[in-house]
Amino acid sequence: MTAPQSRSHRRIRAVVTLATLLATSCGGSNGNAAPPADIPRKRLEVVRSYAHDPTAWTQGLLVRGNRVFESTGLRGRSTLREIDLATGDVARRVDLPGNLFAEGLASVGDRLIQLTWTSGIARVYDRQTFDLEREHRYTGEGWGLCYDGTRLVMSNGSSRLFFRDPETFELRGEVEVRQSGEPLDRLNELECVNDRVYANVLSSDWIYEIDPETGAVTAAIDASGLLGDAERANADVLNGIAYRAGGDTFLVTGKFWPRLFEVRFVPPP
Repeated sequence: MTAPQSRSHRRIRAVVTLATLLATSCGGSNGNAAPPADIPRKRLEVVRSYAHDPTAWTQGLLVRGNRVFESTGLRGRSTLREIDLATGDVARRVDLPGNLFAEGLASVGDRLIQLTWTSGIARVYDRQTFDLEREHRYTGEGWGLCYDGTRLVMSNGSSRLFFRDPETFELRGEVEVRQSGEPLDRLNELECVNDRVYANVLSSDWIYEIDPETGAVTAAIDASGLLGDAERANADVLNGIAYRAGGDTFLVTGKFWPRLFEVRFVPPP
């Protein structure tokens, strides 16, 4: 990276970090507070780390074998990309129109569905070719998205999860997420695994395991300490959760993170 690019990167990071701070200051944010004591805890056991594009504003993350699919945000910089897990190289990418701010990403069969933040557009791509097949419209903000095998689960930055038809994107229901009886706000990136949904909370180092039928938080995973001090200097918040089937591991990363981590969720020592 040349010096001018580095300065540009720092300016972009300063702007988006300020936007994040302003967003999280507007009531209801859980920030980085630890979950209540009655919520079961887990921690991350790092299996391996991989290179990750430190200029990627990660919004959504999926893994299929050694193929990682990532949605990156910011207007004028939003992309859909396929990444070689072993090297971190971008094998394919689609640049979104400059007015769209990409958000969460889900895989349904041979399709990828990508949310946008405030445009109310969900873009549907062929997973093999990245061709745009169609678009769905929705109201409100789009943050995280995952597919549980029957329905899409979506977040909008509130304490609610929304269930949508994977073919039509029509709303089929919703549930409020609570821990110890209190709403868990700022739900962001999502991953569906078996009968649970995993979600990170904006500007938090915690990942929450949720029963989507009741909205109850069933465990909290401490994801702090993944980056060293030098790496954190140019990185932003945790964002990106992808389940890797077969090995019972997850890939996690963050916005402007230089690494992507393969981890297990394990009980505390």
